Amino acid sequence: MSEPAGDVLAPNRALWDERARIHGSTAADRFYDVGAFLAGHQTLYALERRLAGDVAGQDLLHLQCHFGMDTLNWARLGARVTGVDFSPVAVARARDLAARAGLAATFVEADTQRLPEELAGGFDVVVATYGVLCWIGDLGAWMRGAAMALRPGGRLVLVDLHPAYQTVASVDPLVADWPYGGGEAHRETVTGTYADAGVVTEAQESVQYPYSVGEIVTAAARAGLTVAELGEHVATEIDPRGLLAAGADGLHRFPVDGTNLPILYSLLAVRP
Repeated sequence: MSEPAGDVLAPNRALWDERARIHGSTAADRFYDVGAFLAGHQTLYALERRLAGDVAGQDLLHLQCHFGMDTLNWARLGARVTGVDFSPVAVARARDLAARAGLAATFVEADTQRLPEELAGGFDVVVATYGVLCWIGDLGAWMRGAAMALRPGGRLVLVDLHPAYQTVASVDPLVADWPYGGGEAHRETVTGTYADAGVVTEAQESVQYPYSVGEIVTAAARAGLTVAELGEHVATEIDPRGLLAAGADGLHRFPVDGTNLPILYSLLAVRP
């Protein structure tokens, strides 16, 4: 059984406060090129854009928005956007980035497991992408919050690392050191950041939770959402963990014994 989310917010918030200060500030950052974003670069990938559909003129809520680059790119596609993150540093940076980009957006500091009531029923689309649910101690509460925020007929778009890929510590040799599901809290001490391997930080505690595909889909169903599409993706534009080289076609694959294992999963679910 997962432990209460409140027991882990402090160390995880401290970790993400530090990452929000660093990300987008180094030349070797793999994910957050603020200069390119301000010049008009679109950071969203084809997968989440297809699942969300045409968002022009729609109200979109971005959960765990970090410092807002993707949120603001949804705004560039015509959505009225609100981003939520539990890191005050991230939220402050997101507001500053919106001002610098000249884009309208609302950013809210809140735990995505306890969304503010004022967000209830306010959105046509709720989006969460890449490195999301592993930080969530109460998966059911997260899904209920996403469902609560949607209007009837609204859709949840979730794209995240596939639980099978999250078990992997190294690809060559293939070593797995992480559970496939279960939701139990796993604590570790981390230094640095996934965005730039050259950055060294003081050691910080993190708490993460492994969930299986079955647990994620079940949580969505129990929150009252109707699953419209579940995808498991073996050729992807992005490898968030940086373990897989891109092929000649620019896509990442995870080959094992003559087959390709999934790197990402995607869930499109609708509030009836």
